[in-house]
Amino acid sequence: MVRTGVGIRTAQARSERLEGQIHVYDGAGKGKSQAALGVVLRSIGLGINSSVQTRVLLLRFLKGPGRMYEEDAAIEALQRGFPHLIDQVRTGRAEHFGLDDITRFDRLEAQRGWDVAKGAIASGLYSVVVLDELNPVLDLGLLPVDEVVKTLKHKPEHMEIIATGRAAPPALIDIANLHSEMKPHHHPTAAEQGIDGIEIYTGAGKGKSTSALGKALQAIGKGISQDKSHRVLIIQWLKGGSGYTEDAAIAALQQSYPNLVDHQRCGRDAIVWRGQQQELDYVEAERGWELARAAIASGLYKTIILDELNPTVDLELLPEEPIVQALLRKPRDTEIIITGRCNNPPAYFDLASVHSEMICHKHYAEKGVDLKRGVDF
Repeated sequence: MVRTGVGIRTAQARSERLEGQIHVYDGAGKGKSQAALGVVLRSIGLGINSSVQTRVLLLRFLKGPGRMYEEDAAIEALQRGFPHLIDQVRTGRAEHFGLDDITRFDRLEAQRGWDVAKGAIASGLYSVVVLDELNPVLDLGLLPVDEVVKTLKHKPEHMEIIATGRAAPPALIDIANLHSEMKPHHHPTAAEQGIDGIEIYTGAGKGKSTSALGKALQAIGKGISQDKSHRVLIIQWLKGGSGYTEDAAIAALQQSYPNLVDHQRCGRDAIVWRGQQQELDYVEAERGWELARAAIASGLYKTIILDELNPTVDLELLPEEPIVQALLRKPRDTEIIITGRCNNPPAYFDLASVHSEMICHKHYAEKGVDLKRGVDF
């Protein structure tokens, strides 16, 4: 059997790794902190139905009080939904600063955060430790890279460590088991025409669907802080089977926020290859698009996630033009998040106000390490 082009592997039985890995998300594009929060939600979702619940530390460097950040709303949704599973520590000052602006306070705050991180890692109490913006802290020289690398290398075996932010130093990348770079793409058409609220996450690297899950959390959190409903719809193409960890994450959201999260999925439980599409693939793709088109036009949802729409179009299961027209007519206050890799960028990419390409520099699966349910699938 010849297999060419884009193929989507659906959920299936597989062996799983038990040991935790070190993840590094860096680059100038959007989606780094979102991806980390998506992994957190997946892990929590899996833990809800197991004997060992996930406990998470969100340690945020360079994000002190006095300034609002996009992920604040997502973290509020996590803490309200799972109050006994999420710990958060923030350090640093509110404003941005460069190498020439570093003060004694900045160094003390970085060290305070790192002391918390070392204690959390040594304790073994957490299954996931997110070190948000650790990369620029190291790049600015606020912490000794050698000490951080040594501590992370000797973490408890089960623990997942996620480091985010621009400019990850080479020594950290060397010990990382996974390294995804978020590369930004700019589309002048969107800016010239004032089109906003369309975000696209694509590429071969890890972080696309996980970033979308982070956006779902952010949307729910915004609704909480504004004391009004902020409904989310998640439509997944090419995922007609069962066993995806997005399922556990989405189920966790629906359990905590039953009136705010709707979920639809379509496709076969099989790999879809270019040139080997079946009639059911077209039928299921169109069914999903009809749901999406109606939801976009309705204005009922403030955030709509179109997961794996890109490969669905790339496989020619759906035409581009109806999608372009639906996006052009979307309500101004509706956000559309589109994910998935593709070989041939479709026309609707030009409408994106945010477009991050996830570039895979390193992935532990390439070294024969088993994937882990709740983190990888």
